[in-house]
Amino acid sequence: MKIVAKIFASALAVILSAYILPGVHVEDFITAIIVAVVLSLVNFFVKPLLIIITIPVTILTLGLFLLAINAFMILMVDSFVDGFAVDGFWWALIYSLVLSIVSSIFGINDKKED
Repeated sequence: MKIVAKIFASALAVILSAYILPGVHVEDFITAIIVAVVLSLVNFFVKPLLIIITIPVTILTLGLFLLAINAFMILMVDSFVDGFAVDGFWWALIYSLVLSIVSSIFGINDKKED
């Protein structure tokens, strides 16, 4: 049941973040749920590989390149999910920051397990 609540909260964060930013468009709540699931899967499987591959660049930029990796993840999800559109790299970068903040407010990123 926790996973369903987490997906629902993530979908709320996705749709609220898209509502805040004019360069990001989510068609409906079902699309937001799909985006939340796909983004979770991409973050779980693809992001660690990209982080390992880009370690030298990440070190040189003092970790700021991780923001570019997050934006790339958003653009990947944009290409996978119909009904979810991001108008460009910079909107994806801003969206990843806003999504992180909104997710933190909803408590989605908490590592604490009951």
